[in-house]
Amino acid sequence: MARRATIDRKTGETDISVTVNLDGEGKSVVGNGVPFFDHMLDQLGKHSLIDLDIRYKGDTEIDAHHTVEDVGLALGQALSKAWGDKKGMTRYGFSSIPMNEALAEVSLDVSSRPFCVFTADLPRDKVGEFDVELAEEFIRALCNSAGLTAHVTLKRGGNLHHCLEAIFKALARALGQAVSLDPRLAGSVPSTKGIL
Repeated sequence: MARRATIDRKTGETDISVTVNLDGEGKSVVGNGVPFFDHMLDQLGKHSLIDLDIRYKGDTEIDAHHTVEDVGLALGQALSKAWGDKKGMTRYGFSSIPMNEALAEVSLDVSSRPFCVFTADLPRDKVGEFDVELAEEFIRALCNSAGLTAHVTLKRGGNLHHCLEAIFKALARALGQAVSLDPRLAGSVPSTKGIL
């Protein structure tokens, strides 16, 4: 069974199309207007091994907030649609990623219980033209729409680019691990309740 899905989301502020393939190779086509965010989405696809096709337009003349948040919402919906009943899925993922002086950790549960703890003392407000607070907004929107529990921690870091890239790579690795299929589950749901 193909674990793929497409979500189109159009509002008065954004126009977004997201296609995911959970059993991909980490290929990604992303973007249209927020360059650093595109770079982070590319990292998310590459290091999760989830194929991503994310096309978006938004009211970036105001700022990137609506766009980044809505991409998170649409991506979460696409992931949730692609994994369906979660039968055979590993469910949990963890990754600790160093990037030079920065170290980020992400613990993830595909739980159907949206919750996001984001702990990061980021050293500045912007990297290039990207507002760093939008990284948390993206991850929170992703968790809310996909039903993920995520604990995101920046353990240390000085260079803002390194800090955010380590966070997105850790998120990618944890997500890729969580959505991977475990043959030992024999198609069962990874919960004693029998449902997630």
